[in-house]
Amino acid sequence: MQQLKSKIQALLFLSTKPITFTRLAKLLKVKSTELDQALKEMAVGMNVASQGIHLIISQDAVTLATNPTLAQELTDLTKDDLESDLTRPQLETLTIVAYRAPITKAEIEQIRGVNCSIILRNLLMRGLIEEADDAHKLTSVYTLSSKMLRHLGIHSIEELPDFAELHQNAKIDRLLESLIIEPEEYAS
Repeated sequence: MQQLKSKIQALLFLSTKPITFTRLAKLLKVKSTELDQALKEMAVGMNVASQGIHLIISQDAVTLATNPTLAQELTDLTKDDLESDLTRPQLETLTIVAYRAPITKAEIEQIRGVNCSIILRNLLMRGLIEEADDAHKLTSVYTLSSKMLRHLGIHSIEELPDFAELHQNAKIDRLLESLIIEPEEYAS
């Protein structure tokens, strides 16, 4: 059971949003009753005042969150993150989102060649990008936020310099083709 709880904790830590019970059970290859028991045990151990990370179970999904009693310390930390200049990796990611949106996390990572979870989280926290579910791609996609468009002084992303050339760039399209999974592959 401890190994299952460790796996759950690792998956939840890596995820940027809540994971449904169904998906979690499928990822871990366990029965829903076994998952439910592990989550209940985890909640008992984690959701106490002495722990910095709590387990949030809502309706049909689960996620990790910080202890609400640490709100002031977290506000101080995020204030520094939100007020500091963007780093080069953040600027690169923001540029990719601007020119290739709507774009998935996997596509961004394919272009950049590195994991972008934390960068995307920071850009979302700053309100520079937005995340939405895409029924066609079956995952979340990222776009520039209206706040970012206002900051750039433009009305739409089409007003970005060289937008048409970079939005439909053959080299980048070939790079991203390896990520495309045809709908019939989902049926297998």
